[in-house]
Amino acid sequence: MTLVLRTTDHHVELPPAPAGNDPLAQLQYETQSPSGPGATRCLSHPPELSLRGIPVLCSACRARRDWLLINHGRNVWVRCRCGNQWLEPEISRADFDAMIAIPEDTTYPSVEQGLIALGFDGAFAGTYLG
Repeated sequence: MTLVLRTTDHHVELPPAPAGNDPLAQLQYETQSPSGPGATRCLSHPPELSLRGIPVLCSACRARRDWLLINHGRNVWVRCRCGNQWLEPEISRADFDAMIAIPEDTTYPSVEQGLIALGFDGAFAGTYLG
């Protein structure tokens, strides 16, 4: 699952609104994902994650799987269900893009609301969903 989050503190570029009153064109416009420097994309990664052959472990709760990968600009962060999050320089934006298998996405009005909706706000600490 790919999640696109709109941040409130950055400019988010939306495609131009369609001219006229065509309801299909309006629906297509409303369902397009935001892009640009203010868009934050998240990817659920339930299996274990290995970087250069070394398994990733959460430093707070020692979890080995069920990650949320967060891409903003060139950076990718790894977030655990316990709420622990860190910048992962070993994962590039190209690596993140390669992991996206399904172009289906959900848009949330803020990063915080997306994290809550997906259960990565710390509420499910120690619980593996999947």
